[in-house]
Amino acid sequence: SWSVLEDRIVYQLVVCLRPPPGYSFRLELYGGTHLPERCCNIRVVLECTCSRTGDMFCFLHPSDNSQSSPLLSTLCTGSYLDVEDIACWVQNLVRSAWECLPQWHRWQLRVLPSSHSCRLVLTDPSQVQLCAVLIFAVQQ
Repeated sequence: SWSVLEDRIVYQLVVCLRPPPGYSFRLELYGGTHLPERCCNIRVVLECTCSRTGDMFCFLHPSDNSQSSPLLSTLCTGSYLDVEDIACWVQNLVRSAWECLPQWHRWQLRVLPSSHSCRLVLTDPSQVQLCAVLIFAVQQ
């Protein structure tokens, strides 16, 4: 969606997170309440991807138990996705990617602090501002 707030155009974008191969997301509600958009933990569950026969590699039944996704260890606390870690990771990724876009050298990028989303402000040479808010979601 988009809107105009004061002197800024604000875009809100939903970014659907998908689990890496061999994993799935499971929503666990807080105390039985039914507000999954605000009141749940997102458990990262290791899934079996093999038939337990043949030479197919499986994340749940690896030949050595040291197999782990480095991305999951970055974005999770224990067995759960950590929204603050995801927001920080995406903010850093955007900063790094911005430096690789020479055609935008005339625009200024500011990444605003946020613990549950990624908020970006782009300012053009005439001081017009665009604000993008990346909201993280998982599919039920």
